[in-house]
Formats: sequence, structure tokens, C-alpha cells
Amino acid sequence: MKKNKFLNFLYLIILSSFTVSSLNAEIIILSACDNKKDGFLKNEYILDLEKSLMTRNFVYNDKTFKKYRVTDLSVKKENTSTKFIYQENDKILTDKIGYPQFYTQLLFEIDNPNIMIKTAINNEEGISFMSSCKKIERFEKES
Repeated sequence: MKKNKFLNFLYLIILSSFTVSSLNAEIIILSACDNKKDGFLKNEYILDLEKSLMTRNFVYNDKTFKKYRVTDLSVKKENTSTKFIYQENDKILTDKIGYPQFYTQLLFEIDNPNIMIKTAINNEEGISFMSSCKKIERFEKES
């Protein structure tokens, strides 16, 4: 009897670890993303669920680059930024940026081309549309 319980327990552990690793061994790429505020020659988001990392690669168009360059000489035309991400059900969120009373974070939904921005001020949360991507690709990592 103890042997059966132990084997069932071991089977459950192996099955659950396999399920979790197969869910997280995925890369989602959202590319050709438009933004309602700025113009880009390239704007893509790479979500690596295994590493819990979002990488954003973007290149400003000339108009947007000049707009930001006027007030900040450190602005570059080609940029890459990375942020840690975590998953809640079918949503993927970046780390919170800001103070506890005020923060923002990007919000992605699985198989949804829209990228939202979540803002919180004194525990009042709001979600706004930020960008729409024309292409979504999903890749499973094989081990």
C-alpha cells in the first residue's frame, strides 16, 4: 500500500514538472507593432516565458527620433530594452516600474495582438491601449 502511494506521488511530481516546463518553454514574438503616439521603423516584443524576460527591439522613424532628440541627447535611433515578466493565467505582465503608490507595467494577453499599459495610482488601476501588432509568432523550445 505504501509503495502504491509513493509511486502515485512520484508520478504526480514528474507529470506536474513536465507540464510546467512545457508551458514555460515558449517564445512569443509580436512584431510590426504600431503605436498611437510614436512612429517606428521597427517595433517588436520578444517574450521568453522560460527565462521570464521581455526584450523590446525598436527603431524610431525620423520624425519621432527628432522629437525625442531635441529634449534628450542620449536618445538613440535604434534601441533594445529588457524587462522581467511573469504570467497570470492568460496574461503576461512586465515588472512594475515606479513607486508603490504609482506604477506602470505592460500587459500582454496570449494570442492577442494588442499591447496594453496598466497604470496604478494609490491602488486605483487603469488599463489603456498602447500598441497593436500585425504579427504574432509562437515557438516552442525543444530540449
